[in-house]
Amino acid sequence: MPPRATPTERQKRLGAELRKMRLAAEVSTEYAAGLLGIDRTKISNIEAGVRTVTPERLRTLACNYDCRDEAYVDALVQMASDRTRGWWEVYRGQLPAGLLDIAELEWNAKAVRAGLAMHVPGLLQNDAYARTLFAAALPPLSPAEIELRVAHRMQRQQVLHREDPITYVGYVHEAALRVEFGGRKVMRTQLDHLCELSERDNIDVRVIPFSAGAFPGAGQAVTYAEAVVPQLDTVELDSAHGPEFLHGQSQLDKYRAHLDWMEGASLSAADSRDFIRSIASDF
Repeated sequence: MPPRATPTERQKRLGAELRKMRLAAEVSTEYAAGLLGIDRTKISNIEAGVRTVTPERLRTLACNYDCRDEAYVDALVQMASDRTRGWWEVYRGQLPAGLLDIAELEWNAKAVRAGLAMHVPGLLQNDAYARTLFAAALPPLSPAEIELRVAHRMQRQQVLHREDPITYVGYVHEAALRVEFGGRKVMRTQLDHLCELSERDNIDVRVIPFSAGAFPGAGQAVTYAEAVVPQLDTVELDSAHGPEFLHGQSQLDKYRAHLDWMEGASLSAADSRDFIRSIASDF
């Protein structure tokens, strides 16, 4: 199979894990290539996510790298075996690749925790609220581009409502509930929507009130996606230039600690729902 021109974030992650495994075993690319009977440059391409690796070859590498974590290896094999075309692929070439990578990350997660200070989490937005956010982008988006992004964001929400939905916890700062994105009517419907979603068994919405005071970090939007094994957890950070994906152990520890702080500083689920309703009544 020819090399990929633009590997997805998930494909790059599989390659990165194989490289991590090889380096931990103190094995050279030449040795790894010899195990598979291929050129050493193909090992580099596999580790960059540019070239695919079969499940059989992956197990060969893991065995010779002396990786004894069966659950971890099985999870990597599952990643290598997955050839399904995700719903987000219809947007490829129309939307930035990073937006598709977010959808794929959420789709393959078993649980997601998100912390936001200035707006409602994307998976909990209604279309009118999302449209307002995209309309505020710089440089400005065309009406057609805005609608494309809104449609994609609404489809991302399948992960909350499918037959095997993910477990989702959203920590939302009080500031995000009071900023009038789209005006009072849009905010009222968004807050009502947030309360409605919080009633679902797999969704937990927690409000961090102003009274909680200072908080860690720069107030950026943080999403922590839990994988089937903790070694494959991923942090996604929103930025003006697009999403950033992190998976170094120290990075995972850092942002898990941020979200743990939010858990401790937030109101209970029931109190958060009442708090949101009280703010909604002011709109």
